Amino acid sequence: MGYGELWEATHVEFLTAAWATLQLAFGALVIGLVVGLLVALARLSGSRSLRRAALFYIEVFRGTPALVQLFIVYFSLTEIGVQFSSFQAAMIGLGLNAAAYLSEIYRAGLEAVPKGQVEAAKAIGMPHLKVLRWVVLPQAIRIVLAPIGNVAISLLKDTSVASLIAAPDLMLRAQDLSSVYFMPLEIYILVGAIYFVLCYPLSLGVRLLERRTRH
Repeated sequence: MGYGELWEATHVEFLTAAWATLQLAFGALVIGLVVGLLVALARLSGSRSLRRAALFYIEVFRGTPALVQLFIVYFSLTEIGVQFSSFQAAMIGLGLNAAAYLSEIYRAGLEAVPKGQVEAAKAIGMPHLKVLRWVVLPQAIRIVLAPIGNVAISLLKDTSVASLIAAPDLMLRAQDLSSVYFMPLEIYILVGAIYFVLCYPLSLGVRLLERRTRH
């Protein structure tokens, strides 16, 4: 059986799994963006305890494998009686992992805004929230968009570890199909091609954002 025939026989399963993988990556990214922002604000807060807690979170999630984090989230939730599907647990675990990286991106973006502009806005009587809304955030968002895109690409590829807790993604489907067709090499090459097709448009978008932020 050639690649064309194999694709013809498996494309429905692969496309369904690819859609599930995109949903998993998107859900994890949303969790990461929200939690990452909270962690970044904690790191920049005036509270020493909050800063330490945020730094501890970042160091733990950046210093341990994502797979170990998935196992801990999946099995610890079950131990305390919280019932999540493997898909939901994978989304939470990957999202918490991404948050550690996104928080540092947020922090760098916020700190990159010239302090003189913030002080000038406050000097003319602008309230703190308006300073954030009109001075800090527009510049910070422009700075962080491309790095966030890079995290999204990494997250999409990292969803492959979710199959190890039986989350229904591309890799789990590939494992199932390998046992059916006994063509593991060909099937995993197809899976690699699908991941490339999913990631390449994001890569192009990130490059475009990087070029725009330079000018």
